[in-house]
Amino acid sequence: MSDITGGDEPKLLFPGLAGFYQSVSDLWYPMVRIAIGAILFMHGWTKFNAPAGGVTGYMAKTGFAMPGAFAAAAIFLETVGAICVALGLFTRFFAAALAIELGIAFYVVHLPKGFAVGGGGYEYVLFLGIVMFAIALRGGGPYSLDRKIGKEL
Repeated sequence: MSDITGGDEPKLLFPGLAGFYQSVSDLWYPMVRIAIGAILFMHGWTKFNAPAGGVTGYMAKTGFAMPGAFAAAAIFLETVGAICVALGLFTRFFAAALAIELGIAFYVVHLPKGFAVGGGGYEYVLFLGIVMFAIALRGGGPYSLDRKIGKEL
């Protein structure tokens, strides 16, 4: 079998593993989807449990025009939306919405602070946003509730 460059795929050093790799090849995608959903859920859960007005206050300090609406959207997307991504339910919708939210966070909050995440920079939010965008393009995939119900957005 040829890859996109026209060359042959590399041969396995241990050909006996071919069956194992074949049997688990569908698992990589749900693993990524579940992990990224869980990570974003933890971010949302932290916001959800913040003192009253804390997230809204941060949004206002950062310069968002409607800080309450942005805070509510971030909390909703990073809890309910993240759970839906992890389960593969309405995956394209929530992954796209989270990618947009992360894009806004990238531009407004993290870009001015530079690349390094340690200084509040954009490397982590950029990674999360790209993964969410890829999930939005791919959908729920195998082992998702979207697949189980036979419908996706």
